[in-house]
Amino acid sequence: MQVVENYIRKVEEEGLYPNHYVVHEKNGNHVKVECENSGEYYQAINFGNNDILGFAQHPAIRQASIDAIDRYGTTNSSCHTLCGRIDLHRQLEEAVSRFKGLPHTYLFLNAWMALQAVMDGFCHLAIPVPGFKNDRETLILTDISNHGCITSAVVNADNRSGKMLTQSPKGRTKAYRHADMDNLASKLKRFARPGDRIIVVTDAVFSMDGDFVPLPELLRTLEHYPGTVLILDEAHSSGALGETGHGICQHFGITPQQIRDRGVEPVILTTFSKFGASAGAAISCFSESFTKLLDACPTSIGTISLPPMAAAAVLASIRQLEIDTHLPEVLRQKTHFFRGLLEEHGFEALGVTNVVPVLVGESTSPKEFAAHLLKHSGMWVSPVWFIAKPRLRVVVNVLHTLNELRALVESLVKTREYFQKKANLP
Repeated sequence: MQVVENYIRKVEEEGLYPNHYVVHEKNGNHVKVECENSGEYYQAINFGNNDILGFAQHPAIRQASIDAIDRYGTTNSSCHTLCGRIDLHRQLEEAVSRFKGLPHTYLFLNAWMALQAVMDGFCHLAIPVPGFKNDRETLILTDISNHGCITSAVVNADNRSGKMLTQSPKGRTKAYRHADMDNLASKLKRFARPGDRIIVVTDAVFSMDGDFVPLPELLRTLEHYPGTVLILDEAHSSGALGETGHGICQHFGITPQQIRDRGVEPVILTTFSKFGASAGAAISCFSESFTKLLDACPTSIGTISLPPMAAAAVLASIRQLEIDTHLPEVLRQKTHFFRGLLEEHGFEALGVTNVVPVLVGESTSPKEFAAHLLKHSGMWVSPVWFIAKPRLRVVVNVLHTLNELRALVESLVKTREYFQKKANLP
């Protein structure tokens, strides 16, 4: 433990350790929050949470979760394979399949586990089967700015969970420049070998950059490699992109079937912590065989199924979005309004979506900026300081009023002026 203790001590000395907060009360975006580091309490407006459609406290969705607990208790206590599913799981899989336009869906506790299962299963299959042998290697191409759950899964693609059970040769992983389809094409031309099984995996909306994958250009690139599996992580696009919030495919007017017709096999990851007012994730695809394989992966067998109240909340959220089809447009309008105010006041905001990374300058610590903003203005945003171009991360949701967004920008201006004066900057 000495190395760990020395490391954390140095992290704290350099001001890199995050401030920790505890929410004591919540009413929409309005919260009573405690800073554990200082012991101070603040009444604040939350601009960092991912409840983009405001469903987390929606009466119908809350009641659905309560009803699920009354009927099933708090947990199914085992995995699907060993202890079966509750009917809510099947209903949710069917609802997600309809939502994403893909016939087969499999549920997971979170996106990390879902993607690990995808890589384990696709690259290395599952239990040994007498007389079966696979000798085809897997080439994985991943956007350099993909979320950590993708990165974690692909870097371990050659070291399967339960390695002793593997039936396949090694996987090879190569990164390509962010949203750069020319670079992806170059990497495919350089590294793809005859007989390779190819996976391209990308965020739909990039969680730290606020932009989205250029799907039409991506498909034109992949058409030259028939049979390629395209994994789209729709964590931040579900509920936000597309006329009625169905995600990146709807945004571009491309159906999963049209993707398949072009020789590319779509696999979509849907996470439930943003639009779905809950937790968990799902993998959807055209292949029933693939969902059966996911059912046999260590990340499925080695854990419990999605808790009843979590499944009920997502199912109710999907149904509510089918009623409130206007919400994605409301979100887009508020995002446009907020981004316009930022530009008007001289802030550089990356991307184009409701995930809004705001650059505060190299001389200012986002962590200190955000702490000052919370303490003196009651505006709670997320600081990000561990990547290139440190930034504040604002997530606009439908419950934010125009006055609240205006007040946030005014507070950002005042806080910027404070730090400029502190640093003697013009």
